[in-house]
Amino acid sequence: MIINTGCRTDIPAFYSKWFMNRIKEGYVYVRNPYYMTQVTKLSLSPDVVDCLVFGTKNPEPMIKYLEELNKYKQLWYITITPYGKDIEPNVPEKKKVIESFKKISESIGINSVNWRYDPIFIGMGFNVEKHINCFEKMAKDLKGYTKNCTISFLDLYEKVKRNAPKIKPPTREEQIELAKAFYKIGKDNGIIIHSCCEKTFLADYGMDCKGCMTKEIVEASIGERLNAPKIKNVREDCNCLLGNDIGVYNSCNHLCIYCYANADRETVKKNVRMHNPNSPFLIGNLMPEDEIHETKQKSWKIDNSQMSFI
Repeated sequence: MIINTGCRTDIPAFYSKWFMNRIKEGYVYVRNPYYMTQVTKLSLSPDVVDCLVFGTKNPEPMIKYLEELNKYKQLWYITITPYGKDIEPNVPEKKKVIESFKKISESIGINSVNWRYDPIFIGMGFNVEKHINCFEKMAKDLKGYTKNCTISFLDLYEKVKRNAPKIKPPTREEQIELAKAFYKIGKDNGIIIHSCCEKTFLADYGMDCKGCMTKEIVEASIGERLNAPKIKNVREDCNCLLGNDIGVYNSCNHLCIYCYANADRETVKKNVRMHNPNSPFLIGNLMPEDEIHETKQKSWKIDNSQMSFI
């Protein structure tokens, strides 16, 4: 099975100590974000966890723990965009993030560290030409340290409209122009460009539209074949193995104005104050009304000794 840490918050950036405490304890409690008293207990044993997936804009706090995590296979998605503090207030300088990216790639291997350049939007000083120029510079910096890059275009959720009224998604024509340019830049730098939950028309311009965390990508990362169950994802066109996410919405202190996972700053501040690095929950503690359910977990790895070849 897969443990995912990155769809709801940024655990490496802000909660690395808590995460390592959970690794040592061997389990984690996760609240259902829609039914808060429903709690799932997940084992973090290497016997059942085939891959730890990290999604982050700042991997640096986790680097000191990489040796401790050697008993697990890992897959990292590190987001590096050209946006400044007016858009991503608490994200470190890009040069620092790129340095951390390279350290992780050198430690766990090029197949296990993927770059995300998203979300792509127009406005606040960014147009198609600027995105292409910034993307090319970053791709050259990351050449030889990753084989994959995932892009996506801004989704205008209501919270995004409220928090970032000055930005908008690229038009279809702008998306095509970006896809053509990014494909060529990726090819020049040994990087496959994947589109995340975007329409498949981008495949006509070189994009890999099968998904950003597909079974094939995970298998390449861990060096094992998986017999993963079919998972019904929220988005119909998503083929990714998203796994069990142990994060919590409204807890990422990067405070990016385009974030889909944060409602507003005050809610984030309130949740951050409730964080206890010794708790089995990322935010808060066990409550009397909580109902804890243990999930049946098993490894998805295929035992090669049991495989037959025709």
